[in-house]
Amino acid sequence: MIKARSTYQPAVWLGAFVIAAMLFASGCASQTAAAPNTLPEVEVAAVQQRDVPIYHEWIGTLNGLVNADIKAQVTGYLLSQTYTEGSFVKQGQLLFQIDPRPFQAAVEQARGQLAQANGQLAQAATQLQQAEAQLITAQANQHKAQLDEDRYAPLAREQAVTQQDLDNATQNNLAAKAQVEAAKAQIASANAQIQADGAAVLAANAALETARLNLGFTRLTSPIDGIAGAAQTQVGNLVGPSSNAVTTVSTLDPIKANFTVSEQEYLSFTRNDTALHRLELELILADGTTYSRKGKFSFADRQVNPETGAIQLTGLFPNPGNALRPGQYGRVRAVIGTRSGALLVPQRAVSELQGTYQVAVVDPGNTVRIATVQVGDRIGRSWIVHDGLKPGERVIAEGAMKVRPGTQVIPRPFVTAADNGGAN
Repeated sequence: MIKARSTYQPAVWLGAFVIAAMLFASGCASQTAAAPNTLPEVEVAAVQQRDVPIYHEWIGTLNGLVNADIKAQVTGYLLSQTYTEGSFVKQGQLLFQIDPRPFQAAVEQARGQLAQANGQLAQAATQLQQAEAQLITAQANQHKAQLDEDRYAPLAREQAVTQQDLDNATQNNLAAKAQVEAAKAQIASANAQIQADGAAVLAANAALETARLNLGFTRLTSPIDGIAGAAQTQVGNLVGPSSNAVTTVSTLDPIKANFTVSEQEYLSFTRNDTALHRLELELILADGTTYSRKGKFSFADRQVNPETGAIQLTGLFPNPGNALRPGQYGRVRAVIGTRSGALLVPQRAVSELQGTYQVAVVDPGNTVRIATVQVGDRIGRSWIVHDGLKPGERVIAEGAMKVRPGTQVIPRPFVTAADNGGAN
C-alpha cells in the first residue's frame, strides 16, 4: 500500500499542473483577444467648409411702443377701480374714478357765478339803452333850444322881442347842451360797465370750463388702446398731481427692442453695404429659444453716449397676442455679412486655456494630436476656425478628456442634438 500511494501522488500533481497550464494559456489568449477593446472610444466630427452668415448679437431690453402713465390731475380720493390688471383696454375706457362730488359742487357754483355775471351784463345793457334814449331826447331839446336862440337873436336886435326873451332862449340852449353832455357821459359809463360785466362773464365762463375739466379729470381713462398694468395705488387712497402714476398702459404690438452697439459698429453699418434699415433682427429670449417672428430696425438715438461710447438702436418686433412684455431681456441678433469658405467645427470640440484655443485631432491612423487654433465667430452650435485646421480633418467632439497626444482611439460619428431628437 505504501508503494502504491507514492506512485499515485505524482500523477495527481502532474494532472493539476496540466490543468493550470491550460487555464493560464486560456487566460492569456482571452487577454490578448480583449486588448483591442481597451482603446478609448471618442466621437469625431469632420471640419466643414462652407459659406456662412456672420451674426452679431447685442443685449436688448423690451419696451412698449407707447407707454402712457395714468396720473391724477386733480386731488381727491379714489372711489373705484374699473379695469382688470393686465387686461387689454380701449382708448377712453374708464380705469379709476376719483370722488366727483367736490368738483360737481364747484361746477354748480361756477354756473351760478356765470348766471350772475350775465344778469349784471344785461342790466348794464339796459342802462346803456336808457342812456342812449336820454341822449336822443337831450339832443332834440338842445336842437329846439338852438332854434329858439337863433330866432330870438335878430328879433332882439330889432327890438321885436325883449332882451329877457333872448337871454331865456340862450340859457335854455346852454341847459339843453349840458343835458346832451350828461347823456353822453351816461352812455360812456354804461359802455364801461358793459365792458366790465362782459369781462366778468368771460371770467365766469372760464371758471365754469375749469370746473367742468376738473370734474372730467375725476375719471382716469386710458388715452390709448393697450395693456393696462398693475394698479400702483388702492381704492380709498388720496391721489393728486404730485402723486405717482396710478398705472401704466402700453401698446405692445409691435413691441420695441432697445439695444446698444459700439460707435465702431455703428460706423461700419453706415459705411458698408449693410444699411441699418435693411437689418433683419432675431430675438433670442431668456430661455434660449428664438422668437418666431423677425424684427426690423426702427431708429437710432440722436447721439452717442460720451461715457460709454455706444449708441442705442431700436428694433420693432410683431407681437400678436402680446406674448412679449416690457422689461424682458433678450439677445438681439442680426446677419451683418457672409464669410466665404469658412471652416466650422462643433463648439464642444474647442477647449480654451488662458486665452489659447485647442482641439484634439484624430489623424488617419486614429492617433490623437493636439492642434492650436485661432477661432472667430460662433455660428449656431459651431465655431469658425481661422487657422490651425484643414477641411475634412476629424476633431474630437466627445471624449477629448479621455485621451492624450499619441493615444490611439476608436472614432465614432459625433451625434448632435438635432441628430438624436434634441438630446445633448
